[in-house]
Amino acid sequence: MTAKGYVAIPGSVREPLPGATKSRPCDPQEPVQVTAVLRPRPLGKKMKPLSALIANGERLTRTQYEARYGADPKDVQQVRAFARAHGLKISDINQGARTVQLKGSAAAFNNAFQVELAHYEGPQWTYRGRTGSIYLPAGLKGVIIAVHGLDNRPHARPHFRIASNARRKTKARAKAKASTSGSYTPLQVAQAYDFPAGASGQGQTIGIIELGGGYTQSELSTYFSALGISPAPSVSTVSVDNGQNQPTGSTNGPDTEVMLDIEVAGSVAPGAKIVVYFTPNTDSGFLDAINQAVGDKQNNPSVISISWGGPESTYTAQSLQSYNSALQAAAAVGVTVCVAAGDDGSTDGVTDGLQHVDFPSSSPYALACGGTHLVASGSTISTETVWNDLPSDGATGGGISSTFPLPSWQASAHVPPSVNPGNFVGRGIPDVAGDADPGTGYQVGVDRSNIVVGGTSAVAPLWAGLIACFNSQLKTSLGYFNPTIYQQLAAVGGAFHDITSGNNGGYKAGTGWDACTGWGSPNGAVILQALGSLSPSPTSNPAPAPDPAPPVKKKRKRKNS
Repeated sequence: MTAKGYVAIPGSVREPLPGATKSRPCDPQEPVQVTAVLRPRPLGKKMKPLSALIANGERLTRTQYEARYGADPKDVQQVRAFARAHGLKISDINQGARTVQLKGSAAAFNNAFQVELAHYEGPQWTYRGRTGSIYLPAGLKGVIIAVHGLDNRPHARPHFRIASNARRKTKARAKAKASTSGSYTPLQVAQAYDFPAGASGQGQTIGIIELGGGYTQSELSTYFSALGISPAPSVSTVSVDNGQNQPTGSTNGPDTEVMLDIEVAGSVAPGAKIVVYFTPNTDSGFLDAINQAVGDKQNNPSVISISWGGPESTYTAQSLQSYNSALQAAAAVGVTVCVAAGDDGSTDGVTDGLQHVDFPSSSPYALACGGTHLVASGSTISTETVWNDLPSDGATGGGISSTFPLPSWQASAHVPPSVNPGNFVGRGIPDVAGDADPGTGYQVGVDRSNIVVGGTSAVAPLWAGLIACFNSQLKTSLGYFNPTIYQQLAAVGGAFHDITSGNNGGYKAGTGWDACTGWGSPNGAVILQALGSLSPSPTSNPAPAPDPAPPVKKKRKRKNS
C-alpha cells in the first residue's frame, strides 16, 4: 500500500515484459542506481520557451543552455534533502540535462519511491523490475518529473541485419545473371550518393551511442588501411554509467553494431573525430548517454548517430518525454541527431495487428533514417527501391507516430494519417534514407571476420558522416536539420533520389515524401551546393563558438617535511 502523502509520477506505469514472471524479491541490500529528471527552471524575463527558440532558428552554447534551461538549483536542493531523508546518495548532477543520479540499496529505493523491486524471468531475459507507478512525496510533485533505472530490463535493440546464408546464395546467383545485387564498401555507397569530393569532415566530431559490445583499435586500423584511408580516423570512448568498450567476440552480438557504426562514419568522414559513448542497455543508461553526448563540452560533437531503438509502445510515457527533451536540447545547441528507423517494417516487430514506429527515431528532434535496396555501379544508380525482405531479412521501419503530433515543418509533406484505428495525424518517419538491405549491404570487419551487414543501423552513421562533411565545408553546424530538409531542400531538384517503388508492409512508396524512405537517399553534392546558396541560408545563424574545454588542474608539488 502506498504511504500517505505520496502521489504517482504521471506516465511511470510499468508492466512486465511479455512472458516474464516475478521470480523473487530483490535482496534489500542490492545496489541500485537511478536517474531522476527534474522540471525545467522557470523562464527568466524576455526568455523564450525552448520550442519557440528552436522554431526561430536560434542556438545556444552548451553553457548558455545549461544556465537558461537547465535545472533550478532550488529544485536540486529539494532532491538533496529527499535523498538524505531516505538514505540515498547523489552520485552525479547534470545541470544542463536536469538529471540527478541517485545510488542506494533496493530497500531504500522501495521506501523512497513506494515501489516493490523484484527479479523477473522470461523466455529471453532476466531483469530487475517493478509494476505500476512510481510515487513521490506530495512536496516533490512536479519537481521530479521522471525516474529512470529502477527497472533495468534490456531497453533497446540494435538495427543491423546480416543476410541469411540462403539469401546470400540467391543474391549471388542473381548477381551472376543480371548484376542486380551485390555488396559495397562505405566508400562505394558514398560514391553512388555523390558525397562531396574532397570533403572529409575535418574539424568535426561525430558522437556514436552504443548500448553494448565494443571494438579493437587494431581491427579498425586494418579495416581503414584496406580502404586506403590513412591516417585512420581518430576514435575514442566515453564511459557512461560504467559502460565500457567490451568486445564480445561474436559477430551475432553488439560488436557488429559498434564496428558498423564506426567503420561507416569513419570511412565517409575520415577527417572527423569519432567519440563512442558506451552505456548499459537500460532505460537510464540510454537516456544518460544521449544527455552526455549532447552536453559534452570537451568533445563538442556536432552530429550524433544512434542505431538503437524499439517500438514506441514499449516505452513508458515518462521515457518518451525524457528522451524527447534530450533530443530537443540537441536541437537547441546545434547538434544533428541521426537515428535508425528500425528493421522490422511498419509493425516494428510488434505482433498486435497494428502498425508501430521505432523510437527515438520518431522524435520530432531526430533525423529518422530509413532503408533502401541499392543497385549501383560507381556513381551510377541502376535501381533503388524500398528495402523489404520480410519475413526473413527485415524491412525498413516507417510510419506514423502514435505519440508525437505532426510537426509544423512536415505540414506540407502530405504525411498521411495513421492506418491504425483513430487515424492519428502524427509525426511521419523516416525523413531520409540510404542503402540498408543486407543483400546490398556494407562490407565491414568485425571480430576478425569480413562480413556484409545491412539494416538502418548503417544509414544513421552514413548520414552522420555526410552531415559532418557538410559542416566542415560550410564552416558551421547544420544543427536541427529537419526543417531545412522539408521547407527548403525538398524543393531543390535532384537533392534526393526519390524512391517510388516498394513498401514496408503498411505503407507504400510514392512520389515525394513517403512513410518508407522519407524524401529518399541523398545526392550529396547537390545538397551541399543548395545549403551554400539557400536564402535565407540555414548557415546564416550559425551556432555560437563551442564551449572551451575545461581547464586541466595542475597538481601542486608537495614540500618535503
